[in-house]
Amino acid sequence: MSFKENLSKSKEYGVIEFVNHPIVRVSGLPTVEVDEVVIFENDDIGHVSAIRKNSVEIVSYSKVPPKYGTRVTKGGKLLGLTISDGLLGKVISPLGVPRFTYDSFKNEGEEKPIDIQPPVLMSRTRIKRQFVTGIAVIDSVIPLGKGQRELVVGDRKTGKTSTTLTLVKSQILEGSIVVYALIAKDKSFTKKLKEYLESINLMDSVVIVSTSPDDSPSLIDLTPYSAMTIAEYFRDNGRDVVILFDDLTTHAKYYREISLIAKKFPGRDSYPGDVFYKHARLLERAGNFKNDKSKIKEASITAIALAETINGLLSDYIVSNLISITDGHLHFDAAIFNKGRRPAIDLFLSVTRVGKQTQSQISRQLTREVMALMTKYESSSNFKHLGAELTEEIKELLKKGDQVFAFFEQSYQRALPLNMQLVFLGLIMSGAFMTSENLSEIREKKKNLYQSYKDEKVKLMIDNILEKSQTYEAFMDSLDKYKTELMELC
Repeated sequence: MSFKENLSKSKEYGVIEFVNHPIVRVSGLPTVEVDEVVIFENDDIGHVSAIRKNSVEIVSYSKVPPKYGTRVTKGGKLLGLTISDGLLGKVISPLGVPRFTYDSFKNEGEEKPIDIQPPVLMSRTRIKRQFVTGIAVIDSVIPLGKGQRELVVGDRKTGKTSTTLTLVKSQILEGSIVVYALIAKDKSFTKKLKEYLESINLMDSVVIVSTSPDDSPSLIDLTPYSAMTIAEYFRDNGRDVVILFDDLTTHAKYYREISLIAKKFPGRDSYPGDVFYKHARLLERAGNFKNDKSKIKEASITAIALAETINGLLSDYIVSNLISITDGHLHFDAAIFNKGRRPAIDLFLSVTRVGKQTQSQISRQLTREVMALMTKYESSSNFKHLGAELTEEIKELLKKGDQVFAFFEQSYQRALPLNMQLVFLGLIMSGAFMTSENLSEIREKKKNLYQSYKDEKVKLMIDNILEKSQTYEAFMDSLDKYKTELMELC
C-alpha cells in the first residue's frame, strides 16, 4: 500500500501529535473508522484502535517509531493478509512479508481480513473424527478430536515443543495442513524449526508465521490472528488444518504492554480486562465446520495452544483463562520430566472434553481400563519398597503399571500408528508381558512391533484384529487368539 495512492483516493490526512511506540495519536482524519488501516508517509502501516474527541489513536506495526509531524492517510479497508497456496513452505511475518531475505517470494492471492468474528453455530458440525497425534499417551488415554481446542501447558523445558513436533508429523502424513504461529521467538529457533521440517520433507505442508522479540509489540500481538486467518483459508478450501500457537502466555504479555502504553485500565496482574475476550475470540475461530469442497463435507481447524507455567502453577491468570476457553489441556510436569519420562505428561491432571467421543468402542473401553489400572497403580506405588511382602495381585498391578509407563515413553522423532498402539497396550493389559524381567524388554518389544507394522502383511493382520472386533471383549479374545504371532513380531 502506498501513501500517495491512498492520499489521492481519500483526499484527507492527519498529522502525528504524540508518539509512545507502538501507540500514535493523530489529529485529523475526520472520516476514519475503528480498525481501519492507515498508511504513514514512509508507507509503513498501522490500524485505528480508538477514536477520541480530538484525536485518533493508531497502533503502528513498524520497528522504528514514526516521527512527530509525519502525515498519515486512510487505507479505506480493514487490516488484511494476502493468502494463497503459495504460502506453503514459507516463513512469513504477520503482515505476509518473508522473514528471511534468502526466502523471498511474490505473495499473490486473495486478501482476507485478519480479525473477524468467530463462525456462527450453524456453520459448525459435531466433532467425530479422532485427531491422531502418534503419541501413545495422548491417543490412548487423552484422545483429541479434529476441531478441538487443546491447551498444552507446563513449565519451560518440559518437552512441550518436542511433543508438538511429533503431532505435526503425524497430521501432515494424514494430509493436514499445519500453520505454526511462533510468537516472539528468536530467529535462530525459527530457522532451526524450518530446517528440521525440511530435513524430514514436511515443510511443503507447513506455513510458519513468525515474530521475534525485537519486533514491535503490536506486530507480535498480531501473530496468532494472522496465523488463524491463513488456517481459515485452507479450511475454506476443504482441508483439515492444525494451528499451533507457541505460546499464548508470551502473547498476553505483549498485549499487556500495548494496553498499558495505551492507558487501558489494568486489572489482575496488570492485564487489561479484555485479555480473556482476545484469546476467546481467537480460539473460537477453530472447530469442525461444514464444507462442500471436502469429500466428507466437513473440514476442521484444530487449535493447539501452548502456555507456560511457573513452578507448575495452573492458577496463573492467563493459564486459568486458557483452561476455561479450551476443550481440555495436556499438563507437562517438571517433576515427571526430571524423572526422565518422555513425554512428561501428567495423566491425572490432563483433560480432554470432546476427544473421547471420537474414539471407537474398543478404544474407549481400553482407555477406561488403562486409567483404572493407573489410578490403582498410583495409590499402590508407595508399597514398592515392601518387596516380597506384597501380595501377587499387587505385584502384578505394579508390574503392569510400570509396563504401561514404559510403553508411553516415546522419542519425539517417532510417531506410532494408532492401531499398533492399541494392540500393544492390549497385550500389556492382557498380561502377555508378565514374564518380561525388566522394562527395557518392553521398550525393545514396542520398537520391534513398530518396525514389523511397516510390513504390509503385518499391518493388515493388526488392522483386521481391530476391524473385526466389535467390542472390547472380542478385541481381547482376538489378541489371545493371535498372541503367539504377535509375540513373535515383538
